Amino acid sequence: MRILGFNGSNRKTGNTATLIKNALKGAASQGAEVKLINLFDLNFKDCYSCFACKMRNGKSYGRCCIKDDLMPIFREIENSDAIILASPIYYSSVSGEMKSFLDRLFFSYMTYTNPRQSLFPKKINVGFIYTMNITEQELMNSGIDKHLSIFENAARGILGPVKRVYSCDTFQFKDYSKVVADRFDPVKKAKQRDEVFPLDYKKAFDLGIQLTQD
Repeated sequence: MRILGFNGSNRKTGNTATLIKNALKGAASQGAEVKLINLFDLNFKDCYSCFACKMRNGKSYGRCCIKDDLMPIFREIENSDAIILASPIYYSSVSGEMKSFLDRLFFSYMTYTNPRQSLFPKKINVGFIYTMNITEQELMNSGIDKHLSIFENAARGILGPVKRVYSCDTFQFKDYSKVVADRFDPVKKAKQRDEVFPLDYKKAFDLGIQLTQD
């Protein structure tokens, strides 16, 4: 079994990276071959809307034709058994790099038929990990969870079964006194980091295990 993890944060040791690395450890504990890919290390742009992946009898039908760093990545995904997509939440959505990646991934395999179909060659498991500095209650009250479900529904229809982990109210700064962030209580944030983040860490590990078993 092969599982790919995609870090949608530019930080390689931050909250998002920490959780996806542990999710991959969970998968590896079950014998899976795992690989972490940092999207910020890749050279790619968003979908061009060229529709080469939709052209009847076209050479690129069902596949993105853009020759950049994502082309070999998409082939790797086709040869994987599961993927894990991890991103911080910026302004109610995933990071720009993750959004561009998902645009390219989902659109190329989605048909314009009625009803829509998937041209992805098989079913694979998909895990989402989201990190954010708002509380879980704020997440639900704001409707951000419903917005994120758009990505999950797309993945479910195009790739396969989906699972998710939320990590809320994260600790963002080593020293809050150096940042203009008066709306946050650094003492409460530190307590959340020490008492709750380890639980999220375990949830990410368990997610990795689940993706090898379903």
